[in-house]
Amino acid sequence: MICDPAFKHVVEAFRDGVVRGGAALAVVAGGRPVVDVWHGTRDEAGRLPWERDTAVNVFSVSKAVLATAAHLAAQQGRLDLDAPVAKYWPEFRTDTTVADLLAHRSGLAAIRRRLPTGSLYDWTAMTDALATEEPWWPPGTRHGYHAVTFGWLVGEVLRRATGREPRDLTAELGLSLGWPTPGEPGWPTPGEPGWRGPGEPGWSGPSEPERRGSGEPGRQGPGEPAFVLPPEGTGAERLPAPITLCAFANPPDLVAPGVVNTAAWRSAQIPAANGHATARALAGLFGRIGDLLTPTTLAEATAPRSEGHDEVLDGPTRFSLGYMLPNELRPYAPNPRAFGHTGAGGALAFADPDLDIAVAYTPSRVLLTPTGPDPRWTPITDALYA
Repeated sequence: MICDPAFKHVVEAFRDGVVRGGAALAVVAGGRPVVDVWHGTRDEAGRLPWERDTAVNVFSVSKAVLATAAHLAAQQGRLDLDAPVAKYWPEFRTDTTVADLLAHRSGLAAIRRRLPTGSLYDWTAMTDALATEEPWWPPGTRHGYHAVTFGWLVGEVLRRATGREPRDLTAELGLSLGWPTPGEPGWPTPGEPGWRGPGEPGWSGPSEPERRGSGEPGRQGPGEPAFVLPPEGTGAERLPAPITLCAFANPPDLVAPGVVNTAAWRSAQIPAANGHATARALAGLFGRIGDLLTPTTLAEATAPRSEGHDEVLDGPTRFSLGYMLPNELRPYAPNPRAFGHTGAGGALAFADPDLDIAVAYTPSRVLLTPTGPDPRWTPITDALYA
């Protein structure tokens, strides 16, 4: 563990907040790890202690890592963020730009047609459906949280522009899309070429299978609202409004009880929601974004692009190109210039360029807070900014 004396009060606030389950907290300041601590248990029964390399599903924090991969591709000249999506994805019918996808402005936050069960795990099924979907609003005119579609939209553009799978791009940044268990397709073996440990560049899986943290039992799914779709076979080809229902509950797999602890979830590529990482890896990434991206690229990546009423969340949100900025629905940091992302259930990762710090919090217990900060963050950020 690491606890710089100057951050002792932050660590105390973190530990006081772990009442049930377990969690990890990592802080990087001035490019140096100053906090790397964990506390509690990692399994549902509360018997297995949290360990150094315990990683959990961080849900929408995955979006920020995927966005970082997009900015790196743009910086390398492999992706033009102002170009039409169809430049890279010819089958894509909506007249919108790559930047609109990143800023939640494309109007493709949800699919109207009810998708078959199992579509969540089928990359081609989801990208084909999005390629032909009619936007919910004229692209670029409004914004609405692309809760799950963000991953397939940005991920497919990246896949076509770079020739690499989103899973490989995020793994290089310390986040594994899904987490296969032994015997499942994609399970990595220590000693194989490309094997890395958690938190290391190119990490592709756990150093020990049991070190994966578990979500709270009874978890509905990655979409926070507990929506229920009409039963299959009722002729409901198109789902009813509002858009929020379609965004969080279509495909229906999204609201299947316990979905995030299934083998299907862990073996799929769902780049907006099924990233697994340690707090150390996330804080390390956000702590070095200023080294990975040039000042110009970083300024463009983190400048506000979408502010005000969110068509999906029905409240005021703020986004840059792929990063969630502190907002009324998710006030994760007091500095409006901070950038990062929150995750359903309590995960958080962000950087504050003015203080030159990066913070990551990864809990095992899912705690749903539809609006406002997770109550476990508040003591930590209060202590950090005191």
